[in-house]
Amino acid sequence: MVATIEQKKEDGSARLAWIAGVGASAGLGAALARRFSSEGLTVAVTGRSRERLDAVVAEIRAHGGHAIALPGDVTSEDDLAAIARQLADTGTLEAAIFNAAGAIRAPTLELSAEQFEAAWRVTTLGGFLFARAALQLLLESGSGSLLFTGATASLRGRPPFAAFASAKAGLRSLTQSLAREFGPRNIHVAHVVVDGGIDGERLRTASPQRVAERGPDGLLNPADIADAYWHLHRQGRSAWSQEIDLRPFNESF
Repeated sequence: MVATIEQKKEDGSARLAWIAGVGASAGLGAALARRFSSEGLTVAVTGRSRERLDAVVAEIRAHGGHAIALPGDVTSEDDLAAIARQLADTGTLEAAIFNAAGAIRAPTLELSAEQFEAAWRVTTLGGFLFARAALQLLLESGSGSLLFTGATASLRGRPPFAAFASAKAGLRSLTQSLAREFGPRNIHVAHVVVDGGIDGERLRTASPQRVAERGPDGLLNPADIADAYWHLHRQGRSAWSQEIDLRPFNESF
C-alpha cells in the first residue's frame, strides 16, 4: 500500500520538502519555504549564498517552523548527491521544488557562447540533476511531488532572452518527460508557468519603475504563488495537473 502523508506523520521521521533556488527573503524560493514549513514540513533550502539561506532558516524558525540550510550548486552532481544523502538521513522527502534559473539577458549578437551555456547549465541541466537526486528519495518513500518553476519564456521566446527562453523551454520539456515516466510510479511532476513579474527583491532592485507602473496587484505576490505550489502538492492523484499558469489579473496573455 502506498504511504500517505498522514501515515508519514506517525512514523517518527521528519517530513521533508527540498527547495532549490532559494535566495533573498523577499523572493519566491523563500516564500515556498515558508509555505511548506507552515504545513508542518521541515524545509531544506538550497542555494549558493550561505548567508541568505541562514537568514531564511532563521526567519522560519522564529515563527515556529523547522528548516535547515543546505547550500550547494544545482549544476554540481556532487553537491546535489551530498545534499540528498543528508536528507535521507533526516527523514522522508515528500516534496521537491526546483526554482533555480539562469536569467541571462542580452541581444543575440552580443550573447556569448559562455553566457548561453551558463543559462542552460543552471536552468535545464540543473533541473535534470536536481530531479534525478530528488526522485531517488521520492521513489523510496513511494509518493511525493516534484515541482518546477517555469516562466513566460517557457512557452515563447523573444529578444533579449534567447538564452533564458531556450533553457526554460528545455526545462519544460524535461518536466513533461518526467511526468510521463514517474507519474505511473506515484510521483506527481508538475511545471508552473509564472507569467508575469514577481514582486520580490530582484525586480524591485533591478526595475523599480516597472513595479510602480504595474500598480496594486499588478505583480505576482510570492506568497500567492507559493499557495498554488502547495495546492499542486496536495492534489488528489485522480486529477493531477502537469502544468498550470499563474499571472496577475491585469496581465495580458
